Amino acid sequence: MSRPGSRRAARLGGAAALTGAGVLAWSLAEARAFVLRRVQVPVLAAGDLPLRVLHLSDLHLTPRSRRERDWVAGLAALEPDLTVVTGDLLAHVDAVPTVVVALGGLLQRPGAFVLGSNDYHAPVPRNPLRYFRGPSAVDRDPVPLPTQDLVAALTGPGWVDLTNRRDTVQVAGRPVRLVGVDDPHLRRDRMPGPERGRREPGLRLGVSHAPYRRVLGAMADDGADLVLAGHTHGGQVCVPGLGALVTNCDLPRQFAKGLFAWPSSRAADDGFSAPRSSWVNVSAGLGTSPFTPVRLACRPEATLLTLVPAA
Repeated sequence: MSRPGSRRAARLGGAAALTGAGVLAWSLAEARAFVLRRVQVPVLAAGDLPLRVLHLSDLHLTPRSRRERDWVAGLAALEPDLTVVTGDLLAHVDAVPTVVVALGGLLQRPGAFVLGSNDYHAPVPRNPLRYFRGPSAVDRDPVPLPTQDLVAALTGPGWVDLTNRRDTVQVAGRPVRLVGVDDPHLRRDRMPGPERGRREPGLRLGVSHAPYRRVLGAMADDGADLVLAGHTHGGQVCVPGLGALVTNCDLPRQFAKGLFAWPSSRAADDGFSAPRSSWVNVSAGLGTSPFTPVRLACRPEATLLTLVPAA
């Protein structure tokens, strides 16, 4: 005859197992529950017409990512004025054709991109608990991915590669000045030198894969009106009411995803006002590593940012 304490422990153990199985099932389903987040950002000059910028990040595509591929392809119907991709498109050596299909009609419109670590090296199985010890490190013998094929597939139709460089694109009949860096997570970021000649007015966007504080600060100091980044997956596994547990970089957890302001260290032009700041949008991204295809309280997302005049 079993003791009451043993029966109680068995019931508690069974309940815990059922709860764990339910959370796992939910997190597997949530990783495929893509959502479009819509955000308004007050960065334009008075009188300017709104601009719509589609921000995509961390797709982590493989040839089998058909559901995600088709969902992203459907975003072309939004007809954004500009699409910006903040890296980690690949998760497989044969994924470039999948990327091309996913971006589809978006490649026929103005676009720009930077690369992330997973556009250089294939993902590997990792112990998720390692992320609590700090940002992940590159493996000693990483498997290379077809980075140049990816870049060619994006620049061929006319998208702008912002790997440690500046460029200007015409968007809805007006110039948008862009600056980007290679992946800070791999310490490949080299902020381009200042613009030459007279600084022209107009919208300025900064683009980076990983939102390390040194990069956000450099872009705010450079005068970016809006900085776009990804990498964090929004924490990927979050606690309801608490939020992200990790960011996989040096960004504080409360900034793991969403829109926020980041201050510049430079004094205002008049020498008296408080230093200006840049808006930053960190995308929670659309994909995951194929070895950890789960999300909890952090749905995969694309972001449609409507830029409007500042008050």
